Amino acid sequence: MRSLLRPLATLALTASLAACGTLDRPDGPLRLNDPKAGVTPAQAQASVDARVTDFLNEFGNLMADRNETNLLALSGGGANGAYGGGLLVGWSDSGTRPVFDVVTGVSTGALAAPFAFLGSEWDDKLREAYTSGQSDNLIGARSFAAVFNPSLFSSRRLQDLVDSYVSFELMSAVAREHAKGRRLLVVTTNLDTQESVIWDMGEIARRGDEEARELFKKVLVASASIPGVFPPVLLPGLSDQGQVMMEMHVDGGVNLPYLAVPEGLMLWTSPRQEGIRAGAMYVVVNGQTGRNIGTTPGRLTGILGRTYDSMSKASLRTHLAVTAGFARRNGLEFSFTAIPDNVQASALAFDQASMTALFELARQRGRDGSAWRRLDEDDPSKDFVPADEVSEQDIPEELKVEEQPANDNNATGEGPAETPTPKAADNG
Repeated sequence: MRSLLRPLATLALTASLAACGTLDRPDGPLRLNDPKAGVTPAQAQASVDARVTDFLNEFGNLMADRNETNLLALSGGGANGAYGGGLLVGWSDSGTRPVFDVVTGVSTGALAAPFAFLGSEWDDKLREAYTSGQSDNLIGARSFAAVFNPSLFSSRRLQDLVDSYVSFELMSAVAREHAKGRRLLVVTTNLDTQESVIWDMGEIARRGDEEARELFKKVLVASASIPGVFPPVLLPGLSDQGQVMMEMHVDGGVNLPYLAVPEGLMLWTSPRQEGIRAGAMYVVVNGQTGRNIGTTPGRLTGILGRTYDSMSKASLRTHLAVTAGFARRNGLEFSFTAIPDNVQASALAFDQASMTALFELARQRGRDGSAWRRLDEDDPSKDFVPADEVSEQDIPEELKVEEQPANDNNATGEGPAETPTPKAADNG
């Protein structure tokens, strides 16, 4: 498989091209909308209404309820979203996949979230999204657009992918489930305010018109727009004076690896009576969590790649620890799954062969149940996030770890190259 730069290395290259492409935005603290854009105050109000400002209260009420609550959180991970897609399809195959009360998606997880929310009947669409080859040219020579955009690649193909499956049929199905009290939530990052914005996609879907469909699609594209790789998405909002303003939104994974517990409730304990099972939380990590030991090459891309990899994994493990603590205090079963540590996976490997191989590997793990690890059961004798590997014969050829040359003077300028090691996924 082709070797790919890590997202942080990509950002470094993007910075060198920053003078070439830009988004035209008014100066000043108030980003007033260009009247020529045709966004009305009503549309901006609809956008504002779809932002879940009471998720903290809703979540608290769910936890205080005597009924069991099932929550599914899908993380970011770029092309590694094929893992989450395959996992869900395999889970359906096993006959044990629950109906989730809340489904949340960040970045590539946002693209899969509507299908996960709607259930097994939509598995064929989910499979198609990750294995049909539609993602082949998301990044590549044909999408290169740094001269015109503040990013290496155009988001046109990403927009086309989202447009191909966000149909009125899908929105009607989401609206029906929303009316039952279930929630589909997607996270973007507002760069202007540096806040995570949680969008209630059911609230958007229930409006049912073309404007609602456009907003639904834009939110998904924004959540999956890795900064530097794809351009930001401008989404309408309203100032305190009721004026339309355009906010810059990017990948939801900038602030959060996944959304499971509202920040304001992370230290909270439910008033439920002891012994009452609260339900279950499932987190699908479209990446890897284990440490991959290897000699870091002396070139810039190698240093930046290993730095980003170490930083993002440490952040992810911390987030998992906080979520596990919440689950233990509140009687929740907490399970998570991630790409095995001895598999080669890259967030930027948008080729059909790699994504299909990862999808099928995850499908098998979802079918036989080997993918899941419990984190709500405290066992100090074990690592909090234990190593997870699959047998060599179960790894598809496209996902086998690439062997490095025994002597590559380009790696450090002198001496041997980096030690052969799995290329860990980036959790962006």
